[in-house]
Amino acid sequence: MRIAYLGPPGTFSEEAVSRCDLAGEDEPVPYPTFADAYHAVLRGEADAALLPIENSIEGAVGANLDLLVHEPGPRIRREVLLPVRQHLLARPGTRVEDVRRVISNPQPIGQCSRFLRERLAGVTLEPAHSTSDAAQRAAAAAPGTAAIGSRAAAARYGLAVIAEGIHDVEENVTRFVLVAKEDEAPTGRDRTSIAFTLDRDRPGGLYDVLGEFARWSINLSKIESRPMKQALGHYIFFIDFERHRTEPQAAAALAGVQARVERLHVLGSYPQAQPPG
Repeated sequence: MRIAYLGPPGTFSEEAVSRCDLAGEDEPVPYPTFADAYHAVLRGEADAALLPIENSIEGAVGANLDLLVHEPGPRIRREVLLPVRQHLLARPGTRVEDVRRVISNPQPIGQCSRFLRERLAGVTLEPAHSTSDAAQRAAAAAPGTAAIGSRAAAARYGLAVIAEGIHDVEENVTRFVLVAKEDEAPTGRDRTSIAFTLDRDRPGGLYDVLGEFARWSINLSKIESRPMKQALGHYIFFIDFERHRTEPQAAAALAGVQARVERLHVLGSYPQAQPPG
């Protein structure tokens, strides 16, 4: 498969691709942004794209969830749970107290907020498309510039790890999903992701939707909301539940949900990933 991911090489996304059983021996294809990777699937340039949608510290990656709803087409075929260790990277010989500027993707910056507040208070924080992009820029920047990223990025761009494991919580896991033209056939241990909108003027709408899953004894593993980007008070709700969409109980629940919502998006059914060891 041609799998699009956030590049350049050395990102956590590239590592997540290597952990996906569908990647095989094919060469992953780097793209400058997650949206570019997703659009590669829409255009047929790639067979699939790997996108992070949730982090155990920072929560949802909203922009990627929005892609699945506002530009529908690809469906989720796999989920990959990646343990993430964030390090402070800089040119060899740099000390933490020498750092005046830190570059990284906004998600890792948020994951390392305590370290930045306590050890690097007042430094300039500069956003980057990815941790690998940040490492590449730090390697070419003036002294005193550091990046937040992985050991792989440090090795690739000739940087040293000057502070290890700087994320706020030790159990730092990012959930990725592989989106492709079709989702997966039932395996017996599956998860389904959906998104829906409600008529905002109907009281109890969300309660009624959740009741459909309770009625069929289906466990929900996630529920959250995102703004619809139309007007204040309009939301898209995202739900993950632990059944394949084609199982009789799940199909019945989805039919009940369909009758109670304004718009329903079935984002895909896929095998449940095993928690990281």
